[in-house]
Amino acid sequence: MMLRVADIFGRFPQLETEQLILRKMRKDDARDLYEYASDPDVSRHTLWNAHRSLLDSQRFLEAVIEQYKSKEVTNWGIEHKADRKFIGTCGFVYWNPDHRRAEIGYALSKSYWNQGIMSEAAHAVMQFGFKKMLLNRLEARCNVENIGSERVMQKIGMTYEGTIREQLLIRGKFEDVKLYSILRSEVSLEC
Repeated sequence: MMLRVADIFGRFPQLETEQLILRKMRKDDARDLYEYASDPDVSRHTLWNAHRSLLDSQRFLEAVIEQYKSKEVTNWGIEHKADRKFIGTCGFVYWNPDHRRAEIGYALSKSYWNQGIMSEAAHAVMQFGFKKMLLNRLEARCNVENIGSERVMQKIGMTYEGTIREQLLIRGKFEDVKLYSILRSEVSLEC
């Protein structure tokens, strides 16, 4: 069966885990987004620059909301249930339905690092990809220095495939990137 992006993301699904709600981002998430996206430690290993003003966060949210309207592959906003706070994003960087392959990406508020939060969110997105998008392969990449991101990939069962030399130009410097993946045959699909 051949799926189209609109088949899956036409009505953007909400996901729920023990601690998190993965949902559509909203305009009223701007202050929480700015709180973590303005932190240089959060943006250090990303392709985006730290937000310099609340306006940067508002513009980002407007772009994502437009992706929802256009039924495009994009990110979920991560809401921490206990705190009722928007704390990060997790979703698909791309999806190629023809080859049943996608790449996952994520960002998280520094206040929530090292608590298993991103592994929980990434696991939910991975399960969604294999069950609903019928993926055969899920990939993730990180700069070689981004040990936290690499640890998330390992925790959700991904396998290191190699380092892609100078794959990305980030802030004027070519960065080596580690590639991880997991295959459908390696995943236990939860009901």
